[in-house]
Amino acid sequence: MKRILVALLGSLAVVAAGCTSSASPTPSASASVAPVKLTVGLGYIPGVQFAPFYFAQQSGAYAAAGLEVTLQNQIDPDLISLVGSGGLDLALADGTSMIPAVSQGIPVRYLATIYGVLPNVVIARTDAGIMSPADLKGKRVGTPGQYGSGYLTLLGILDEASLSIGDVSLDLYPDFGQTQALISGAADATTGYANNDLVQAQAEGVEVEVFYASAAAPFAGPGLISSPTTIESKRDAIRAFIAATLEAMRQIAANPELGVDAAAKVVPEVAATPAARASSLAVMQATVGVWAGPLQESAGYGAISVEGWETSINFMRSIPGQKVLDGLKASDIVDESLLP
Repeated sequence: MKRILVALLGSLAVVAAGCTSSASPTPSASASVAPVKLTVGLGYIPGVQFAPFYFAQQSGAYAAAGLEVTLQNQIDPDLISLVGSGGLDLALADGTSMIPAVSQGIPVRYLATIYGVLPNVVIARTDAGIMSPADLKGKRVGTPGQYGSGYLTLLGILDEASLSIGDVSLDLYPDFGQTQALISGAADATTGYANNDLVQAQAEGVEVEVFYASAAAPFAGPGLISSPTTIESKRDAIRAFIAATLEAMRQIAANPELGVDAAAKVVPEVAATPAARASSLAVMQATVGVWAGPLQESAGYGAISVEGWETSINFMRSIPGQKVLDGLKASDIVDESLLP
């Protein structure tokens, strides 16, 4: 797991509509065709990291592709279950959550990479005497819960230092307040994202050491998922949604201010003051930096590393307590047929 466009808005709509399947007319080909409804779960809480979805919706790209999109926010494990049961059409989910979900028989498939470089990190205060992963022993470490890529990243980093989870004082922050705990000093170290939590801590002047996931755990990055049943019934709509979202990423990559503006319409506080806007822009720029790993740089946004998924599966199988189905392969999880 490696460390997650100014164009006219009219051209975005044209590109998004044109990327649907050529086997049938695009949903927007006729005004008489009713838009296809898609409910999409984004996980975590609303923020700048979801800017491509906000921008594609606000610019009219989804509508131009014949889609009526509803965006929701919930924690990652809940999203996967909802997608599997048909409660959501699509969601943004961690690879680490997909592997145990498929192992447990939840019918979900990974359709497009959003984070080509997974940005999971453990952030530690230097004034707590933490200069290396070995120094985490006996320290207060905060994380939202014992699940997902953040927690597994922590396990991998501890393992490299010949430590286990029992060697730290683990504090759970189910409301995702671990970064504020780090900033206030209530936590000595926390799990988080290099493109968000680390930016926040540094903006507050906290001196930190950062331990990257890529040094310890080769997990696939978060991406768009759906269920086989939903894919079968809404294939063209899902293909159009993916195309419009990837095009929004390209436009924001060329002009990150577009992403901040789109996020501010959903979460006004991200740009409520010049300082807040500057902080949000820093997060947006850091997020753009982890959308493309080596594969996406050569093959384009959304490209999926099947080899990387095989590595992720094998690594998770090596972690005690992780339930990974015997014989599970990347082909049981990945579906590349809906990429542009």
